Amino acid sequence: MADRTPPRPAGETVVADRTAPTDQRPSAPGRGRRRDRRVYLRRYPVLFTLLAATRRWPALRLGRTVLVHDPDGYLEALTRIPLDRLATGTVGGTARRLGTDGLLFDQEGAGHRQARRSLTDGLGPAGVAELRPVWTAVLRRRLAPLGDGAAVDLVPVVAELAGATTAALLGVDVDPVILADAARHAAATAAAEQLPGPRLPGRARAARRAVTDLADLLGLPPERAALAGMLAVAAVNTTVAGIPRAVAWCVDDRLWDRAADADIRDILVDELLRVTAPSPLLPRVAAGPGTVAGCPVRAGDRLLLVARHAAGAHRSGPDCAAPAPTRTARLVFGAGAHSCPGARLARAQLADTLAALAPYWPVVVRARADGRAALPGWARLVIRAGT
Repeated sequence: MADRTPPRPAGETVVADRTAPTDQRPSAPGRGRRRDRRVYLRRYPVLFTLLAATRRWPALRLGRTVLVHDPDGYLEALTRIPLDRLATGTVGGTARRLGTDGLLFDQEGAGHRQARRSLTDGLGPAGVAELRPVWTAVLRRRLAPLGDGAAVDLVPVVAELAGATTAALLGVDVDPVILADAARHAAATAAAEQLPGPRLPGRARAARRAVTDLADLLGLPPERAALAGMLAVAAVNTTVAGIPRAVAWCVDDRLWDRAADADIRDILVDELLRVTAPSPLLPRVAAGPGTVAGCPVRAGDRLLLVARHAAGAHRSGPDCAAPAPTRTARLVFGAGAHSCPGARLARAQLADTLAALAPYWPVVVRARADGRAALPGWARLVIRAGT
């Protein structure tokens, strides 16, 4: 009989793992890491290979670019080296070239501090508690089919979760799925502007159009539009990249008993965010001289700060019995004045997702790495309750 199985897209695999909650077999060593490695090789194979090959050096100069892998060097670069927030190849510089003046990424001085303070207050304990019912409602509705034995693609679930949370945070009445799609498209088209190498003709124009479309969708006055657009891009893309990867790692290393335990879950969340590092690389440019991990830095040098290496993601998987120190684990959110104000929100969303999934002990039945997204992640991650 002819094989009627439809062809799979490139990079997609079907996994026949049907591990039940009662399965006592030990997890396969490194299985979560091997699967997660595919998202890097699919999206940025050359860059990932370069970073992996140079990670034995705390900091390494390649021409005018300094690769920083060491945690102390990473902290030095973010807290002791003056940074040019508008330089070519940085997030702020890209934002300015795309016509989005006033973004948190490219503000400086008192304006930058005031915007960060306002955002941090909104994403503090009270703000996160106010937003929590938004994403938990999405989880209840979208994950309910698991209880009936149906398969669920987690990526669109998380995209809706991120879009709904962002819309609520910004106070805009926008379809969360449409908002998430627009934010992901804006980030994907702009990502190449921050990486070294030639830029294809028309790429900057496409990125400007995508950013404009996002701003038009939000429909906010100019004084709010730029900051809101930045928030939408950052919140949606890191969430859609990070949560499915963390869930896949839980499946592969059979961590659902930890996810189900409220006393351990927060430790697991920090460990999963450490090893997945949703924003694995921070591109920066030095505005003045200094030293990073013993390597001299000059004004104008490009700094590639490898967050995943600084947090030790390449050395050890998630370990709730012997977790990395909090100071190390949370390097994936930056440091000092350059830390991510949405870290508390990210941890809460991942914790609630794991709590919602843990009763099902889900397994991955289909996975495809995303070759177009701004951040390494999954284009599809289809899960089903363990049987």
